[in-house]
Amino acid sequence: MQKQFFTEAISLEIFETISKASQQLGLESYVIGGFVRDYFLKRGNAKDIDIVTIGSGIDLAEKVSGLLPNKPKVQVFKTYGTAMLRYKDIEIEFVGARKESYSEESRNPEVSEGNLQDDQNRRDFTINALALSLNESNFGELLDPFNGIDDLEDGILRTPLNPDITYSDDPLRMMRAIRFASQLNFKIEKKSLAAITKNSERLEIITRERIVDELNKVMSCEKPSIGFLLLEETKLLAQIIPELIDLKGVEEVEGQKHKDNFYHTLEVVDNISKNTEDVWLRWAALLHDIGKAPTKKFSKKVGWTFHSHEFVGSKMVYKLFKNLKMPLNNKMKFVQKMVLLSSRPIVLATDVTDAAVRRLVFDAGDDINSLMTLCEADITTKNPKKFKRYHQNFEEVRSKIREVEERDRVRNFQPPVSGEEIIEAFNLKPCKEIGQIKEAIKEAILDGKIPNEHQACYNFMIEKGFALGLKRA
Repeated sequence: MQKQFFTEAISLEIFETISKASQQLGLESYVIGGFVRDYFLKRGNAKDIDIVTIGSGIDLAEKVSGLLPNKPKVQVFKTYGTAMLRYKDIEIEFVGARKESYSEESRNPEVSEGNLQDDQNRRDFTINALALSLNESNFGELLDPFNGIDDLEDGILRTPLNPDITYSDDPLRMMRAIRFASQLNFKIEKKSLAAITKNSERLEIITRERIVDELNKVMSCEKPSIGFLLLEETKLLAQIIPELIDLKGVEEVEGQKHKDNFYHTLEVVDNISKNTEDVWLRWAALLHDIGKAPTKKFSKKVGWTFHSHEFVGSKMVYKLFKNLKMPLNNKMKFVQKMVLLSSRPIVLATDVTDAAVRRLVFDAGDDINSLMTLCEADITTKNPKKFKRYHQNFEEVRSKIREVEERDRVRNFQPPVSGEEIIEAFNLKPCKEIGQIKEAIKEAILDGKIPNEHQACYNFMIEKGFALGLKRA
């Protein structure tokens, strides 16, 4: 096979420095993996570079640091025999070439020193086993033992060795396969796809955190449904988010059907991904209908119903996040809120009243625009007339929101009358009536009975106090 050289791929000065350091230490070194793959895919500037050397990666990293201006700090990970340094906003990781062997219970391999071929054998995919030489004798030569270049051109994901062994040894590679298929819009070869399905239960040895990290990368793709359809097809999704699998299927009773909420959900996620890169809003789109499976009922009068599925779904979000060891912080609360409110603008779109808009803006607060983006993504009808009408209705809702906000200022508002004023007006000690009056003022503003202004609220407070049997101080 004729040798191919790609010196323009490694024209950055850092590669010359690594080459020089390798020569001084008498080591062979190569750039491998994502940097090489992305060069051939023309995917822009690299943010991280993997260097493999036949020998000590730690020694090479320290030598490279010594040759660079300002001698960047080297982070050493002795357990893994790796080292990393940062240079001009690029993270460079150094590792010694190695062989790996696995046990049944863990994805952490037994490691021993090896040559370049050994290191390429252990890579997850042929497109990630591509290497370019940094050695003076063959600087820039492409080393491609598994025809990864052909797979790049054909848009195929294939493992260097037997896929059954590759995925069983390190089941996280199954998630990575699906993530790369999503990011690159590549096809997973049939043997690999079958091996993922066969080994899907091996995913249980992977930490939830690592799984979610890959899941978030799928979620961040231009079209996340590619990844989620593969996760479903390979039986991985049933282990990660069974709540989504529960949405699959169409039931028919007495000639009445409901839509397949699983495929509808994936459409919504793709729709919202055109309008936001916020991964948590995309999560809200993915989970907005999970309450439909446990609330599904059929009655002869009205057909299929999913009463309170938003409330049930918002409760399910907490359990789902907890099971996946995802953050139980404001991110989770945001997703819960979006799921809980997800049908409100849809109902509103048929009857846009000031009072309903005020309540929606008050409940959604600063997330009102995110909520509207979610609801517009939820329009998946294939009827062009309905599609146009629904979007026009939502534009009316948006217009009404702007009008009400400008006039009534109800987003995140606090009633203009404070608890201290109520105490002073009626000479009260802390008691339940104070809370009752504040709540009544808030409700009156949201219902449009009084304007969101101090004097009007103060007068209403006095009336409410008298109604509760209080006396002026």
